[in-house]
Amino acid sequence: MSIKQISILVISLMIISCSSNKNEEKELAKDEHAHHDHSASTGTSNSKSPRTAAMANIGSNHVHIDYSAPSVRGREIFGGLVAYDEVWVTGAHSATSISFNEDLEIEGKLIPAGKYALFTIPGKDRWTVILNTNYEQHLADDYDANLDVHRWEVTPVNLDQPQEQLKFTVESLGQKEGAIHFAWSNISFRLGLKVN
Repeated sequence: MSIKQISILVISLMIISCSSNKNEEKELAKDEHAHHDHSASTGTSNSKSPRTAAMANIGSNHVHIDYSAPSVRGREIFGGLVAYDEVWVTGAHSATSISFNEDLEIEGKLIPAGKYALFTIPGKDRWTVILNTNYEQHLADDYDANLDVHRWEVTPVNLDQPQEQLKFTVESLGQKEGAIHFAWSNISFRLGLKVN
């Protein structure tokens, strides 16, 4: 075999190998993207408290909540795992965050567009819902009330059927109104949303 034939053979093998690698990379990226989409929408993951999201458009305002979703797993949640009358991350791990691209009225209070941490203080009869500017923190370790944007008092509702995995839902109720729903264990609450 001549040097020219060997060169052609080597070049051909390199082209085939590169083409094969590119196809494998595309498939891997496709699989990772599919897994990402699946875990973002359904909360499936190897984690016991997978990171997930809830979102909806209220008119042209995109409301997005990013949170970790722990499960009950037979534990006493409120007044047990989650203490009463203490600031809670309203999820697990990193702070639960909420963002919206336009100013948004939450329970009658106009909040500027942006991204915020969403904390709560669970109580036996009343809960406090808090928006705080420090959305990049672990649990409530660095929580600072001086960074609160606003606080709302809400009355929790007892669920007829327990919610195993913590769940936020953002619901559109037409062009101008919507709601945020929280449910976990035997408790839920709702925040009304409105756009101008």
